[in-house]
Amino acid sequence: MKIEILGTGCAKCKKMEELVRDVVKEQNVEAQIVKVTQINEIMNYGVMFTPALVIDGEVKVAGKIPLKEEIIKWIKK
Repeated sequence: MKIEILGTGCAKCKKMEELVRDVVKEQNVEAQIVKVTQINEIMNYGVMFTPALVIDGEVKVAGKIPLKEEIIKWIKK
């Protein structure tokens, strides 16, 4: 599983990365976590607001930090 955190490094982006890493560790999921900070790459996903979370190429959320329960649901599918 590839998880991408899209954001330029703002506080919310850092918080999302921390949350995602915690969930992956807690759920014992094998995942590659990548930070995408380049605006051009972020826009390639059609994302206009950060932070955004992409799992296996699919944008799950943009412009807000998801709930922990939402992240668990997405990574368990």
